[in-house]
Amino acid sequence: MGHRSKHEKDSISKAPSGPPSDLPDLPDPDSNWHPIATDWYLSLQQSGQAAFYEPSDWAMARYAAELMSRGLSSDRPPNGQYVAALNSVMTSLLTTEGDRRRARMELERKKPSGAQLASVSPLDSYRDIAGG
Repeated sequence: MGHRSKHEKDSISKAPSGPPSDLPDLPDPDSNWHPIATDWYLSLQQSGQAAFYEPSDWAMARYAAELMSRGLSSDRPPNGQYVAALNSVMTSLLTTEGDRRRARMELERKKPSGAQLASVSPLDSYRDIAGG
């Protein structure tokens, strides 16, 4: 992974982290879904990339949650093909930081109010203690 050029840095799409303020009315999770699938679906609504979602993306998210739920509720362990298909759907929804980086999207975290930067780095502190 090399350094990005100025043009590449400027071409990254940015959005604030956290839930978008203008989410459409979304269907509730299916009451029959496995709790992990429900949590995943609801987490998308709280994630910054949702600002870029269209209705078709939300439909895909429901499909992924249904797949996930069926796999988690099954008595048999999931096979590799199932896991790969589910991961592909989740990747298309930019659910992980790695997915977003590959899509050149960055979610900007809000700094906590009242937060201060440390004036001395841990390495500087160690150097002072070690006498270096």
